[in-house]
Amino acid sequence: MSLGKPYKHNKSFAVRFMQQWDIQLMVWPAIILVFIFSYLPMYGVLTGFMDYSLFTGSRIWENPWVGWKHFEAFFNAPEFWMVMRNTLIISGLKLLIVFPAPIILALMLNEVRHMMFKRIVQTITYLPHFLSWVIVAGFVMAMLSTENGSVNLLLQHAGAIDEPVNFLSLSEYFWSILISANVWKEIGFGSIVYLAAIAGVDPHMYEAADIDGASKFKQIYMITLPTIMPVISIFLILQVGSLLSAGFEDILLLAGNPVLRPVSDVLDTYVYRVGLANHRLSYATAVGLFKSVIGILLLTIANSIGRKWNNSLW
Repeated sequence: MSLGKPYKHNKSFAVRFMQQWDIQLMVWPAIILVFIFSYLPMYGVLTGFMDYSLFTGSRIWENPWVGWKHFEAFFNAPEFWMVMRNTLIISGLKLLIVFPAPIILALMLNEVRHMMFKRIVQTITYLPHFLSWVIVAGFVMAMLSTENGSVNLLLQHAGAIDEPVNFLSLSEYFWSILISANVWKEIGFGSIVYLAAIAGVDPHMYEAADIDGASKFKQIYMITLPTIMPVISIFLILQVGSLLSAGFEDILLLAGNPVLRPVSDVLDTYVYRVGLANHRLSYATAVGLFKSVIGILLLTIANSIGRKWNNSLW
């Protein structure tokens, strides 16, 4: 092989496959599962352009084509702007509060020198991630209950309120409750990745900064954050791409009261309520396809911006 020419594989694909059979054995089952459950069902998006009927079953080609009918119905729906507003506000709050929370926790835990205390804090903050939203919503409802709820009892003892407040029936408190529950559930588990990234920072950089008289906050700002910024950028790009995915289980369980619908109804819950619960399957598919297309556009834009700083997915 001469210098300056790209290297070419002389071995066939079958030979290289057999030489790497152990690696291929680990990879291909995952690829097959993703293809079966994620790619094959994608033909179902065609029902968004049809008047689909359950009686046709898998014979979707027998359904009449209606073009952009369901998309136009969604854009002209009375609740369109309310749903889009709630989706963007809740997603924006999660981006501004829930996303940086694990980073802050990781930075704080990195400065803890008492290993026993550090492990205890990590264990306590990790555990909520492994609880389903059904259990978490039950905790939240029990804490905010007007009958012996810990939050109401605490506020009454502190003199902040005279009578118990039904927080889950008042729209002005819903966003705060939802975001707080998301932070409590995911802050610990999300910090694992950032703690691993921080562990890769060269200790000599901190020693040099300490000799120069840099404070802990300045070391975090000048050394830790720039070092883990590629990891933060990747997760930020993914978060921006999911901007129209404000949540489903958490909102569906915490916003069970119809009074909260003007502040809780987002695209995912709207698809479930109007599309699936009311058997408007083609309409639900059209709304879901709209959300997916916008998500891909946002992901592409965020990745293009990240590429300028050499921090991108592709």
